[in-house]
Amino acid sequence: MKYSIEELKDKYDLQLNKVVNEIKKTKAKLVLLQFPDGLKPYATAVVDFLEEKINSGNKNKVDFLIWMESCFGACDTPVLGKELEKKIDLVIQFGHNEMMPKY
Repeated sequence: MKYSIEELKDKYDLQLNKVVNEIKKTKAKLVLLQFPDGLKPYATAVVDFLEEKINSGNKNKVDFLIWMESCFGACDTPVLGKELEKKIDLVIQFGHNEMMPKY
């Protein structure tokens, strides 16, 4: 089953426009996206959204990788081989919950 970006936006605020701005600001060419298990079904929808927003009309295309291994929180960063680590310009880690409580 393929999930849509609309279904995702109904459930979570992943601040995708902020992600788009960060990718553009850093001029990243290869971006690794990391999702917790509950968001992994939406991973390809997120990539489709980001590709449309960033690559549409842009001659310098951005490529995305989806990290399918574990993601148990903000401290669980991907362990990559040295060759791949050198190629990745930006890692974006998504989560279910806000990092800061609201008062």
